Amino acid sequence: MTGDDISFAKEVAQEAGKILIEYWHERKKLSVLCKAAGEFVSQADCASERYLRQRLLSAFPEDGWMGEETGTREAGPRRWIVDPLDGTTNFLRGLDHWAISIALEDAGELTLGVVHDPIRQETFSAQIGKGAWLNNEPVSVAQTRDMSHALFGTGVPFGAMTHIEDHASDIARLMPHCAGLRRMGAASLDLCYVATGRLDGFWERRLQLWDIAAGLVLLREAGAHVEGWRQDERPEESGTIVTAVPELFPAFSASLRYASQGV
Repeated sequence: MTGDDISFAKEVAQEAGKILIEYWHERKKLSVLCKAAGEFVSQADCASERYLRQRLLSAFPEDGWMGEETGTREAGPRRWIVDPLDGTTNFLRGLDHWAISIALEDAGELTLGVVHDPIRQETFSAQIGKGAWLNNEPVSVAQTRDMSHALFGTGVPFGAMTHIEDHASDIARLMPHCAGLRRMGAASLDLCYVATGRLDGFWERRLQLWDIAAGLVLLREAGAHVEGWRQDERPEESGTIVTAVPELFPAFSASLRYASQGV
């Protein structure tokens, strides 16, 4: 991994953002496929992923690939993990919380993450050992110390997901102890909001790797505490993430995990 990797990843994310903005302005004309209840894909998702795959694999032809719409290509020790449009439902409904997410995995470890929000022109980025950044300014987690002042984020399950009741129980346990909860609909951005101090923590079960890979790098480099549902669980392996500022993590995780066996 070199400094050129992250510069290039930011560049292609921003270029993909320009493609998506064009579709955003014409979104009512898009053909939409419903993969499952609440899971949509459109020409915008596919066009963004085609562009990202072509640019990244042309520049790094020996690297592997994992994309939400185009699947996996096994290759060398490095692999690009891409969500070309995180928050498709928001995008299609005209809600301006969606993003492009790009991560680089090297020998099984996430080493680089870029999340670009084209609407707000915000590019979040991080490299292992080099910190987390927003539009080239360093960022870190909030300094919140008191649960009663804390604002958390989550993703609420829908459709036929089997953990809806588990998540409802999580919310019931947490809400009496905090200042509020937000469900905004794009996990990659939600994780960046924890990394930049806009949220104090976040949790969600059973996400896909492309939803969280870039955000995990940002969280770790910004100083967040990150675990899976269990303390010894890695979110990149399970898809379940519990993260918060270090001072709040013990109380936050205890509220979520108490009397709950859901994963």
